[in-house]
Amino acid sequence: MLLLRLILESFAFAGESLRANKLRTFLSLLGITIGIFAIISVFTVIDSLEHYIRNSLNALGNNMVYIQKWPWTPPEGETEYPWWKYLNRPVPEIGETEEIVRRSQYTENAVFFFGFGATVQYDNNRADNTEVLATTHELIDTWSLNIDRGRYFTESESHSGTAMAVVGSELVDRLFGGSDPVGKEIKIMGHRLLVIGTYEKQGTDMFGTSMDKRVHIPVMYAANMVDFKNRERGQTINVKAKAGAGREEFVAELEGILRGLHRLKPMEENDFAINEVSAISTRFDAFFAVFNLAGWVIGGFSIVVGGFGIANIMFVSVKERTRIIGIQKSLGAKKYFILLQFIFESVILSLMGGAVGLLLIFLGTGIVGYVSDLTIAMNVGNVVLGFVISGTIGILSGFLPALSASRLDPVEAMNTV
Repeated sequence: MLLLRLILESFAFAGESLRANKLRTFLSLLGITIGIFAIISVFTVIDSLEHYIRNSLNALGNNMVYIQKWPWTPPEGETEYPWWKYLNRPVPEIGETEEIVRRSQYTENAVFFFGFGATVQYDNNRADNTEVLATTHELIDTWSLNIDRGRYFTESESHSGTAMAVVGSELVDRLFGGSDPVGKEIKIMGHRLLVIGTYEKQGTDMFGTSMDKRVHIPVMYAANMVDFKNRERGQTINVKAKAGAGREEFVAELEGILRGLHRLKPMEENDFAINEVSAISTRFDAFFAVFNLAGWVIGGFSIVVGGFGIANIMFVSVKERTRIIGIQKSLGAKKYFILLQFIFESVILSLMGGAVGLLLIFLGTGIVGYVSDLTIAMNVGNVVLGFVISGTIGILSGFLPALSASRLDPVEAMNTV
């Protein structure tokens, strides 16, 4: 009870001092507000960017690999991308997809696809430069896509090359005005295709791609439109691992199967790339580590400046209240009471400044989200971090002034002019 009473009295003294010196309080708040705003806003932007990138990478699938002609990153341990080594590699073939599924014990399913640009028309409406994704029927399960209306094409329709398409939500709006397109025909490169389904709206990922802007058609029908056997069109075999399959065993098995299919000798290098999401994710780890360090450095300078401002104000406060301190000590106030009184005042100042800084960040994130599609959200961890930093700076900034106040001689203090 005594400790609680002491804390309440110290807060009362601190609050009265802050109310009596409004300009000084405002200047102290301004310094710490700028500091907290700088450091937490940097972390908020970095965390939001990291969350966005991680979600985009997760959408590619952590349990999947992409067999392609070109690797996504330079060879391990190298910084230069030797594109000339990959230029004459063969592109993946649709027949290899079936062989992988047949030979692999770790594969759940595999899908072959490639893309090309074309104009998509419905009556008088058209969408230029639309990405047409030609794919096998396994894509719906491999990518865990959700059909909004209608259905996806079946295995028999895929193998026979039936003229049908599944359309993204944005194209539905552009071509059909939001009406149900299922059962209607679209025209691509002079070919008529029956729309059998539409995808749920997904939005755009970090790579600038969106399922909402795509049209999916069977690979075998796409052979009537473009040459994908003798020309590079981003041919990819996307392989999904079974649940519980070890990553190293899964990749090693695929490598062995592909080397056998390509008839490579033991000492020959791979003429294909097995791209994994983890390779990109690892590189982003280092990227975000640097940005977090930069955030601490940038915000740290602002926090230190704010801390010195509070310390300076507290020394002035001690000098102005020297006689009051002397009277308090003459009436029996202990050193720790005087010490806590000024520390609490410093902490209150710092926490108030931190709260204002966090409020400004919250308002700023709301404005950014309103005027743009970018989502920046301040998470609970950053709020807690802001208050922890504010409280710590308040204690450190107020300790020396409070210590000097607690050591004053009561007689000398009361006689101070």
